[in-house]
Amino acid sequence: MVFCFTTNTFAQDSVATDSIAAATQVIAATTSPVEAGVPDTIGDLVNGVNTVWMLLAAMLVFFMQPGFALVEAGFTRTKNTANILMKNFVDFMLGSLLYWIIGFGFMFGAGGFIGMPHFMDLSFYDGGGLPSEGFLIFQTVFCATAATIVSGAMAERTKFSMYIIYTVFISVLIYPVSGHWTWGGGWLMNGDEGSFMMNTFGTTFHDFAGSTIVHSVGGWIALVGAAILGPRIGKYGKDGKSKAIPGHSLTIAALGVFILWFGWFGFNPGSQLAAATASDQIAIAHVFLTTNLAASAGGFFALLASWIKYGKPSLSLTLNGILAGLVGITAGCDAVSALGSVFIGAICGIVMIFSVEFIDRVLKIDDPVGASSVHGVCGFLGTILTGLFSTSDGLFYGAGASFLLAQLFGAIVIGCWAAAMGFIIFKGLDIVHGLRVPHRVEEEGLDIYEHGESAYN
Repeated sequence: MVFCFTTNTFAQDSVATDSIAAATQVIAATTSPVEAGVPDTIGDLVNGVNTVWMLLAAMLVFFMQPGFALVEAGFTRTKNTANILMKNFVDFMLGSLLYWIIGFGFMFGAGGFIGMPHFMDLSFYDGGGLPSEGFLIFQTVFCATAATIVSGAMAERTKFSMYIIYTVFISVLIYPVSGHWTWGGGWLMNGDEGSFMMNTFGTTFHDFAGSTIVHSVGGWIALVGAAILGPRIGKYGKDGKSKAIPGHSLTIAALGVFILWFGWFGFNPGSQLAAATASDQIAIAHVFLTTNLAASAGGFFALLASWIKYGKPSLSLTLNGILAGLVGITAGCDAVSALGSVFIGAICGIVMIFSVEFIDRVLKIDDPVGASSVHGVCGFLGTILTGLFSTSDGLFYGAGASFLLAQLFGAIVIGCWAAAMGFIIFKGLDIVHGLRVPHRVEEEGLDIYEHGESAYN
């Protein structure tokens, strides 16, 4: 087996290593032999700056967990709020333990289809100057994000015990395997001569911070889970028409979106994993800009589209439009121009509205928070749009269609993996134990029956 590192992470580690090399070369060129110990000190300082930046970004991404919790709680009813909040805590608590025990090895260990598990031993991983413990934390918060996306789509009718079981599978199998193919240095990002991607497309798949690897994976699992689970009681009338089931607080949902927007400044810029040199700082600033512009465009164009389509500007759709823009830009935030990020955000914000309607009214799949559209559809779409708007490899910049086809292929393969595994897991759990709570529990609320307490008294 060939030892595999994440190509994205390998590139990021190379950035960190290059930061040290650049700094030490400058010092070496300007110091006398007496000062030979200085370069090591500078190297340590560069490593320290990069480590602090990585951990700060991890903290921002962790803060996205309460953002998801508030969005999901606000878009659902009061009788299920404690259940929503509990599931978001479980995502991170259980995900942290399982990813440390086995998931990290599956994702970054040696192997072809899947990495070699190392069971709580991080010594196998060389972080290129960054501490392996810190990188584990950074990747853990991304894993928790993929898991929590599923919660919203299956809200208000899922047994809590079953939720715990499929969170285990997401944390130790589904996300780490697709992550190994990409960020783990696997076949989708293998740029070696003679590799599958180079022979087929002449380039590799690119997902800088996880439009596909994190968001689309969670979104497709959410769509399959919601389909198997079935709609909430009263969602569809006898004539098959969809009925709105309003959430209990757009105020809470709006606060959650603000928190997510803030946390995304760790999610995307933090994936640079280095901040010590001028090139690092320029790259981080660029990703900050493209991330913010895409979010703003996604929200604004969703507002306009909802106004034109429904006669009034919808706050709930605007909130999801912001998230759609953020999800869409995550793959190519480092590769597109500021104008390109506006186009990506706008396209994702508009498509999200039609996707929500299609899934609800045509597919008859009940997704209370629109997670399948925001994360699944827009994660997929943003990855494809990177193949159009990338300033170095994009079709619109005269680079041909190879990169676009590589993006399309990678997004489809990872989407099929997530959806297929989600189907097997959810269908198996439904047959063996049943995913759904009894009708009485659903009608009266999961808070009391599942947890013995209520979020509101």
